[in-house]
Amino acid sequence: MTILLAEDDPVTRDAVAELLEGEGHTVYAAKDGREALDFWSAHRPGLVLLDIMMPHASGYEVCRSIRREDRRTPVMFLSAKSEEVDVVLGLELGADDFLRKPFGKHELLARVRAVLRRHEEAPASDTIAFGPWEILPKRLLARKAGSEIELSVREVKVLSLLAKRRGEVVSRDELLNECWGLEYYPESRTLDQHVLNLRKKIEADPSRPMLIETVRGAGYRFPGPG
Repeated sequence: MTILLAEDDPVTRDAVAELLEGEGHTVYAAKDGREALDFWSAHRPGLVLLDIMMPHASGYEVCRSIRREDRRTPVMFLSAKSEEVDVVLGLELGADDFLRKPFGKHELLARVRAVLRRHEEAPASDTIAFGPWEILPKRLLARKAGSEIELSVREVKVLSLLAKRRGEVVSRDELLNECWGLEYYPESRTLDQHVLNLRKKIEADPSRPMLIETVRGAGYRFPGPG
């Protein structure tokens, strides 16, 4: 796997690059945001690891630029910025994961493996009916009355699971297992933020969701007819 690592601290950059190369990956190590975008354009890596606070362009700006062209390649933030607003912003920009510094090498490798495994899994090929929407998993799109919206790989997985279990409550643990992977349980706020983002995309009124219902203390449910 080719990995783009953007980190302005040379000690952290060298240590992470050495760790990933020890796992057999090819690492393109960028010292700032501008160099990261240059590497991205030249090499199109299979995974992107971004620090947030970098010269010339922040990790947020790099992620935003990548997502304008590519919604599939996994992106993970590695950052000392750990406030909830930082995590939420990273996820809203399309990141797949957010790992807080300082982190251990085993946790980093486990997260990388989990992200890569999830993205290697091919989306289901069938079209999924979800309320008034038609979900096209392989195209990462949702379509309604001629209009289309873009979805991330994980958003497709969440909708697919809820549609498969329509009318039933899908527990938080099951959503995390199926959509994030057995090895890695992200913090609960991550799941909530992904559901919130989905509601903004597909609900007529996100403040009064009719397609993705919250069942307090249990999980989420798509109440649509079978």
